[in-house]
Amino acid sequence: MRSSVPVLVTTDMFSDTAHCNELFHTASGTAFADITIAGHRETWPIRSKRFHAFLKRSYYHATGKAASAAEIRSALDLLEARAQFDGPQRSVHVRIAEQAGHIYLDLADEQWRVVEIGADGWRVTGSAPVRFCRPAGMLALPVPERGGSIETLWSFLNLPSRNDFVLIVAWLLAGLRSRGPYPLLAISGEQGSAKTVLCKLLKALIDPNAAPVRALSREERELMIAANNGHLLAFDNLSGLPHWLSDALCRLATGGSFAVRRLYTDDEEVLFEAARPILLNGIEDVISRPDLGDRAIVLTLAPIADVDRRPEADLWHRFEIARPGMLGALLDGVVHGLRANNQVDLEHLPRMADFALWTAACETTFWPAGTFARAYAANRRAAIENLLEADPLATCVRTILGERGSWSGSASDLLRLCAQHAHADASLSPPWARNPRALAGRLRRAQTFLRMLDIEIVFGRQGRSGARMIRVSALGQSRSTANGMHADEGSQACYRVNGGV
Repeated sequence: MRSSVPVLVTTDMFSDTAHCNELFHTASGTAFADITIAGHRETWPIRSKRFHAFLKRSYYHATGKAASAAEIRSALDLLEARAQFDGPQRSVHVRIAEQAGHIYLDLADEQWRVVEIGADGWRVTGSAPVRFCRPAGMLALPVPERGGSIETLWSFLNLPSRNDFVLIVAWLLAGLRSRGPYPLLAISGEQGSAKTVLCKLLKALIDPNAAPVRALSREERELMIAANNGHLLAFDNLSGLPHWLSDALCRLATGGSFAVRRLYTDDEEVLFEAARPILLNGIEDVISRPDLGDRAIVLTLAPIADVDRRPEADLWHRFEIARPGMLGALLDGVVHGLRANNQVDLEHLPRMADFALWTAACETTFWPAGTFARAYAANRRAAIENLLEADPLATCVRTILGERGSWSGSASDLLRLCAQHAHADASLSPPWARNPRALAGRLRRAQTFLRMLDIEIVFGRQGRSGARMIRVSALGQSRSTANGMHADEGSQACYRVNGGV
């Protein structure tokens, strides 16, 4: 009896409107197929439910019979092997891709059209040199229109200041690139300040999804799976961030990877790697750790008076009418950014330097040069102040410096001193005062932000025994090592950044 596997995969088994053109694999070994349907190319994972259904349909059209589960399984195994061993290696993207100086935005419509964006302009095309996949829940973008204004977006957002709107547009422009770093956008505000609506509007503008906002991931694996199945991640109504998730979001903002054991194996791993724009909202300021705060844009929404409230259905109706023009305006900004990207020279580069350079290249499409830099600097300083005020150890260090001008001693000495301040002031309850090592670790996390407020923390060793010491002083006073303390390697690097020892 002849095997049905070759029959399933030969071209005469496919209908006139659907042809399997090419099999290929990604760097991680995932097998894909290019399918031509009604004159346009679609890209499907071979192990996806949709490709599984495609094989069943092709077999039925060719034979008038239903393929058995064993036949479909054998065909999938064969096609996957051909893709992995005979097919070329290609990259597959979600929503955004970049190649040869062009950015490609997947409209996710039925014709599989994309927007090709280059330094000479943008256009909608049915053929692109890059491959996109369509995870479950991805919705179509409207065909962008020329002549729109980005200022239209402001009328839909409950933002208290012009600077906040500038930062929102900057974040959207960053989201239209396929690689990070991406600043995390954290929205806070009291109940009824339209936090969730703002998140849904921003996601609908560049990466609409059937589930626009989601609950917090319960583990890092879930977060990475979500990142591999969507371009923009939006988390709604948060009350706080556990430390592990804060660290994971740091990696995801700048590009991170995560490995888990492959099911039913002992020595194989599944790797997830992604950099994604992230959107958070909550009543409280959910960012409490300086390393995540240093990667974030933090906005606080004002309450909406009852007389100013409008039906959400009316808001969305007006937004859908304006969305093609607003998307076209953002694409105009991306075109300008691609044209001017190598001509931007900022006097001071912030932590998210690539983001700042990209936005500075795009911004003159919408407003005068320097507008973003001023808004971003003001936002970062306000966020730093808020984080340090909420950190009892940082508050204690600022109090000690205000009383003494400078201080040096061991972590145990600083722990006792902070405990004394905490005892004198009930607001300085010391959850960080478990032991000297925990205090030193927390102080290292606050080190960068304290330096931005002209407070220098230096970790080093003193004396012939090399006892570990900490020095706290105003920035500039700690340049000298005349007291015999030798800075640790990390602190010496800090000195060099700030002008040399």
